[in-house]
Amino acid sequence: MFYHYPDKTRLDRVVAKQKVLAHTKGSNKLRERFRDEVEQITWHAKIAPSTLNLPGTKDVPELQVFVVTLKGEALHDDVLSAIDHAIPFPIVFELKGPSGVCVKAAYKRPSQADANKWVTDESYLSSGWHAENTERHPLPPAIHLQALYHQWLSKLIPTPKRDGERLEEQLSRFSAASTLEKQAEKLEKRLRNTKQFNRKVELNAELRGIREKIADYIAR
Repeated sequence: MFYHYPDKTRLDRVVAKQKVLAHTKGSNKLRERFRDEVEQITWHAKIAPSTLNLPGTKDVPELQVFVVTLKGEALHDDVLSAIDHAIPFPIVFELKGPSGVCVKAAYKRPSQADANKWVTDESYLSSGWHAENTERHPLPPAIHLQALYHQWLSKLIPTPKRDGERLEEQLSRFSAASTLEKQAEKLEKRLRNTKQFNRKVELNAELRGIREKIADYIAR
């Protein structure tokens, strides 16, 4: 998931924060996050037919890589969402901060209702933080940019891809497992606070059932 970008794809252009905010109906809170959390936004690479000699598709005509340098340890996903809103192409983000580097992206595709608009998933997938000198690999082989983009996102999804599974199906399994995980956490909290033996038995059985469903979703 940490890739080396060929020289022809590299742009390394600094993007003004105000330019991004101008494309959004940003709240004061969002503006504060850009001010307090973001040191610099860089349009790092443009992966396109003209730079990689790989054909685009209707869903992925180009793929952009943005580097966001942080002022501190944290970056709220609202900041990434605002950048995604401002740029009409799929984006893979690399965050750089005190903890190292992290790749994040949300699945983005053209709207079926309006071809001029893009739909971005609310949840951002994440590689987690790695050392800044983490080994980088060549971009994986692909027949077109959409296939490259889907491979990239697939590697960020904690639930391993199953044979013949489409990205949308893998994402759906991950979402379902995440929802159940939240339910399990609430049940565990209730279980810790419950003193009645019979009620503990019921909650344990319910929790076991949820854990079994989660295991089914995440199994390869």
